[in-house]
Amino acid sequence: MRRLHLLLFALLSLARAPAWAQPAGEPPAPPDERPPALAPLDDSVEPQITIRQRDGEIVEEYRMNGRLYKIRVIPQRGEPYILVDHRGDGSFVPQEGPGTPGLSVPQWVIGTF
Repeated sequence: MRRLHLLLFALLSLARAPAWAQPAGEPPAPPDERPPALAPLDDSVEPQITIRQRDGEIVEEYRMNGRLYKIRVIPQRGEPYILVDHRGDGSFVPQEGPGTPGLSVPQWVIGTF
């Protein structure tokens, strides 16, 4: 029986050997898990905005890669409005969005009684 106890003690001692191999003190610091820093975008990605003032209104022209795609007009009196070139052919139409009279709301018949 005594041999069994000695054998069991020896096996348990060997199982703990890796823990004894580590130096006493602070555990190693975890690796840095932060994401890499964002690279700055080049100037061709951001739109070029030209602001002009004529007849009391402010006109903002938005260009991407030299192509005019949006015009924002801020009149002296009244609400500002935006003109957008959707097709890229130079024909600007008013941008429709929430609060504009040209907004088309879908209306479906779900059921009749």
